Amino acid sequence: MRPIDAALLTKIAEPPAPLASSLAPILATALPKTSINTLNRVACFLGQGIYETLRLQRLEEDLSYSAPRIAAVWPRLAVRAGELAGNPEALANAAYGAINGNGGPSSGDGWLFHGRGFLMLTGRANYRLAGFDKTPDDVATPEGAIGSAIAFWLARNCNAAADAMNVANVTRLVNGGLNGFQQRLDLTNLAKELLT
Repeated sequence: MRPIDAALLTKIAEPPAPLASSLAPILATALPKTSINTLNRVACFLGQGIYETLRLQRLEEDLSYSAPRIAAVWPRLAVRAGELAGNPEALANAAYGAINGNGGPSSGDGWLFHGRGFLMLTGRANYRLAGFDKTPDDVATPEGAIGSAIAFWLARNCNAAADAMNVANVTRLVNGGLNGFQQRLDLTNLAKELLT
């Protein structure tokens, strides 16, 4: 299997992929020390992470949504979309409050545990699963992004689905649904081809 480097990540993600150079050495060092160390597992891990980071553009969810976008993504918030538009913290608390281990909207957990990292961990329960519930901001650093993604991946037993190249099941384990499935599948297949 070809080693992970910035050129490989950029080729999978497509340029400019600004995070490729900071994430590549961490991935190249960390993955071989874990059980994410076979062609299928690495390809699935990279496909999911590259999708979640908007093709290596970000390590933190952008919640600066317009009112129409809020209504489309979170229909239950449509009546409040105008007040939440352009207010990332309020949107995170409204959208993520009282779900996935978070306290209610007034707790601030939605914002504290909004999407970050290589796999965009969201919610106190997922941060806890990855071991970052006490230091959530660390998940937005390159080291924390990869460390939390590896811990989450292993805790969710994503390797079993990856071994079978069942990208749909990997996506469900990572995302909770099939959001962006075709792009995830395409990225995974390209990663597998370029890693070979």
